[in-house]
Amino acid sequence: MSTQDHYFTAEPASPAQQRTITVRLAGRTVEVRSAAGIFSPGGVDQGTAVLLRHAPAPPASGTLLDLGCGWGPIALTLALRSPEATVYAVDVNERALDLLRSTAASLGLDRLHASQPDGIPEDVRFDAIWSNPPIRVGKAVLHELMLTWLPRLAPGGVAHLVVQKNLGSDSLQRWLGEQLDPATYAVSRFTSDKGFRILEVRRSAS
Repeated sequence: MSTQDHYFTAEPASPAQQRTITVRLAGRTVEVRSAAGIFSPGGVDQGTAVLLRHAPAPPASGTLLDLGCGWGPIALTLALRSPEATVYAVDVNERALDLLRSTAASLGLDRLHASQPDGIPEDVRFDAIWSNPPIRVGKAVLHELMLTWLPRLAPGGVAHLVVQKNLGSDSLQRWLGEQLDPATYAVSRFTSDKGFRILEVRRSAS
């Protein structure tokens, strides 16, 4: 990755250097496409691994979201575990999206849709949101991201967010509890593991 590139860069300037890597997702060994200029190009990062290990089973059907998908370990897991669901994967990094589209096609996951944020119709609501959110974009952008997507949970929908403790998981939990209407949303710590917290945001069914 060049000194000007970040994983949240829309169009990375560094050479792509695409390659295939082998990872374990949803209890399967799969080959995925990766490249320079994206988040965790060498495999599943530790935070995402914590989320995938501990998050409850996703709904078998409905509409699911991976927010900040990168090359796609979360979205691919959702699609593999819930083949009848529609899975949206959102990122600003077009290189990462192209890689995920290629991997999804190779695995026959035709209900997985990878797109920029504005590529998802505004009326779509999500039964589950899983995310390893891009903490390093800064609080202002992160907060805007949370307040844009969490209110798009469907009634009864649940979000699980993995955040490293020393990067502000507890303060983010407090902030979400202050910003989201407590009559509609319950914010809690789902579990902790290896220095990471999984935060849960549950929308009431009514």
